[in-house]
Amino acid sequence: MSGSMDERQRPDEKQRRTFDRLYALVIPIVKLLYPMKSSGRENIPEGPALVCANHSNMVDPFLVAAAFGRKNFMHFMAKLELSAVPVVGAVLRSCGVYFVDRGRQDIDAIRNTMRFLKRGEKVCMFPEGTRTSEDNSVEAKTGAVRIASRMKVPIVPVYIPRRKKVFARTEVLIGEPFLVEGKTHEDYVELADGVMERIYELRDGTAG
Repeated sequence: MSGSMDERQRPDEKQRRTFDRLYALVIPIVKLLYPMKSSGRENIPEGPALVCANHSNMVDPFLVAAAFGRKNFMHFMAKLELSAVPVVGAVLRSCGVYFVDRGRQDIDAIRNTMRFLKRGEKVCMFPEGTRTSEDNSVEAKTGAVRIASRMKVPIVPVYIPRRKKVFARTEVLIGEPFLVEGKTHEDYVELADGVMERIYELRDGTAG
């Protein structure tokens, strides 16, 4: 029994290898289309962390992956609908992407997130829960802070410019990691809003 538990807690090396191969194939194309600069890479912690970014465009996960670099393998939480897209769903799963049903409290997605963190891996979530076209236009959902509080792992805030143009420079900003602790629903609502505040402080240059 203990052997199977150790197996569940080990990182999935097959997913890591697939992530590396897709990174080498896709990220150069992303950087060509969106010449990018990443600031704050010194803030990336070793070990498990929840990476929380704002979200406005389908390219955002690729920009996060590019900003963190190939060595920082991470799992991305994606909407369940993508899992049903032929070929795409299978490819995403193969490189460590997992899916969440946004229409309900998805216990499986929560358990997967906690399992990855327990294995010492990083997870990227978009706390707004959906792509938005304007900054500060969606109240942050509380899932990320609830998990970070329970697992005692740092949150790394990331700001991605909303208005991106092909062949125009895009700067992704990585903020300092921080811990959260909550007990009540009200605590988590306040902490979730605080995560988005930290993200937009990066945009405004007022972080820290």
